[in-house]
Amino acid sequence: MKPIRVAVLAFDGINLFHLSVPGQVFGVQPAPPGLSPYEVRYCAPTPGPVRTMQGLQIDVPDGLDAMRRADIVIVPAWDHPETPAPAELTQALRAAHARGAQVVGLCLGAFVLGDAGLLDGRRATTHWAVRDVFARRFPTADFRPDVLYIDDGDIVTSAGTVAAIDCCLNLVRVRHGADVANRIARLLVTPPHRQGGQAQYIEQPVPELPSENRLPGVLDWARERLAEPLSVDALADAAHMSRRTFTRRFREATGTTVVKWLASERLARAQQLLETTDLPIEQIATEAGFGTALSLRQHFAAQLGTPPSAYRRSFCGDSSGRLESRVAGRT
Repeated sequence: MKPIRVAVLAFDGINLFHLSVPGQVFGVQPAPPGLSPYEVRYCAPTPGPVRTMQGLQIDVPDGLDAMRRADIVIVPAWDHPETPAPAELTQALRAAHARGAQVVGLCLGAFVLGDAGLLDGRRATTHWAVRDVFARRFPTADFRPDVLYIDDGDIVTSAGTVAAIDCCLNLVRVRHGADVANRIARLLVTPPHRQGGQAQYIEQPVPELPSENRLPGVLDWARERLAEPLSVDALADAAHMSRRTFTRRFREATGTTVVKWLASERLARAQQLLETTDLPIEQIATEAGFGTALSLRQHFAAQLGTPPSAYRRSFCGDSSGRLESRVAGRT
């Protein structure tokens, strides 16, 4: 089966963690049965030794011509938000994108995509700490500063550091489905999909109340009861908190509201059932907690841009195919 070729940019001073994330997510071996394996290659403007931010020297075998053969091109970071990317790099990115490759900017790598002119009129995000710089440098981008990542089809960007894992898992999810992405997430011992956006990470005090420790258990409790008509009051009672306190603690811990969190969890559950079972749409709507098939279809249209039946077909037969309608700005 033809591999999915991934080209990852390396450069002097790159953060080793950022560089390793695509290889960790896409490099899971062996590939799940029936799925195309990922072939990850590292490239640099000048092939050869590259010194990382941590002081380690690594050998990068390929030059930027590797981008011409890649299905996915990833810029995992950049050295400084005010430093323009060199012309040879931006030209290579534009050429890869024009050829049909999916171009991904993780963390400050989004600045390189902006320098290449690939973000004009496109949804994009980056690390919250440099959002003012990003908005100033790329005023024609549709900047979304509060999300963990944005999948805008052939252009994908993410927030900082660990959000790169969220973003790469989403790339797998879009191509191969939630079940495969969940398996990879379990191997990495990371959540398959984190709730909330960057707001929950922007220099706020660490919660000190013992009641905070009850939230993870309540979230697990709710996930086991998605088919039930859950409410804020029901979750607050399960956490032994007042509604007001629970609502505040929930937003602090997840970066989102209870209603949005439940909708996202139910959508993920419906995706899993569509991918892994032959249950009718009406039954999936009930088991995922949407109540009716109409409600399920409305959520799919709003969040995924595709009906449940089309989503199911995309994971039947050609499992290496990618959804034509992609998640954009989902947190």
